[in-house]
Amino acid sequence: MPTELIRFLVPGTSRRFRCGGLSVELQTANLVGRCCPTEIVTYRERCHDHPFLADLLQRESVRDEVIWIVSWGFDVPRLIHRLRGHRVAYHAHSSGYGFDLPRGVPVLAVSRNTLGYWGDRAPRNPLYLVPNALEPQWMDRGDHLGSGSRSIDVLVQARKSSPYVLNQLVPALRQAGLVVEVQAGWVDDLVDLFNRSTVYLYDSAEYWRGRRVTEGFGLPPLEALACGCVVFSSLNHALADYGDPGRTMHQIGCGRLTFDLERIKSAVDAPQRWRPSVDRLEALLQECSETVLLERWRDAFAHLDVLEASSGTHLSSLPTWRLRLQQVVSRLQRVVNRLPGWPKG
Repeated sequence: MPTELIRFLVPGTSRRFRCGGLSVELQTANLVGRCCPTEIVTYRERCHDHPFLADLLQRESVRDEVIWIVSWGFDVPRLIHRLRGHRVAYHAHSSGYGFDLPRGVPVLAVSRNTLGYWGDRAPRNPLYLVPNALEPQWMDRGDHLGSGSRSIDVLVQARKSSPYVLNQLVPALRQAGLVVEVQAGWVDDLVDLFNRSTVYLYDSAEYWRGRRVTEGFGLPPLEALACGCVVFSSLNHALADYGDPGRTMHQIGCGRLTFDLERIKSAVDAPQRWRPSVDRLEALLQECSETVLLERWRDAFAHLDVLEASSGTHLSSLPTWRLRLQQVVSRLQRVVNRLPGWPKG
């Protein structure tokens, strides 16, 4: 049966749950709504403008034409359990939470890094690549070519930034006479802030290592590129999807403090030498546009409808313990085969 409604599950929509993951999920629901009706459903807090999961499950029977999208990493196993019998797909942002997925649950991965993680952990589950889209404001208002005046030499967002950047590099840049802004609070117009910045620093590797999960997609450096900033960034996890060192962005913290300091000063003085080529940047931004990514979502759901219509039992992969046992048996067999006088085979 063709999909008639897609429900995106989020814990809530209030200030308490405000984060990049919530913003992306709300944006994705709005984007997917262009090809199929969508609905935001909350499951921790009740919101007057969105249905509540427990209420829906109580009053509705299983409907094959509805797909439920779960995404909140730590809540995914519990939500999938609650939605047994329903069509469920996992919109996978970060990886590394440690849970496994039941057979047949599709993975809609936002990055190649996450796609590869689930391609290893759940190789028999349906897998799709649906990167996060840049909001239209970044495409429409971003100064891609860096043609406007820039009052901020270096912009740093405090959240997720490393102690190295905040405690060593920022003071050194200021001592060198650069105008450095460390943005820590809420900003009403991020596009304007990025458009006024020449260099953008993003160093999230230690932040995510400390949490033992991954950078799901890494929108801020991409948003900075859309505004014509020269980006110095770590290359952990999904940042490597589009972070091409020396071509789209430049690695930070890979040598000595003086190495970063001199490169950033040079980028402030002559940003045109450090930005990606126009063709490379435009191609990257186009790949992350809502128009292109809507087609990816449309193709994924069309494939899921065909898969749902097929009959038979879902394929499954062998558990890890059996794979390791097979490897041990294989090694022992090779040793035995090398013994003198032992029958081969």
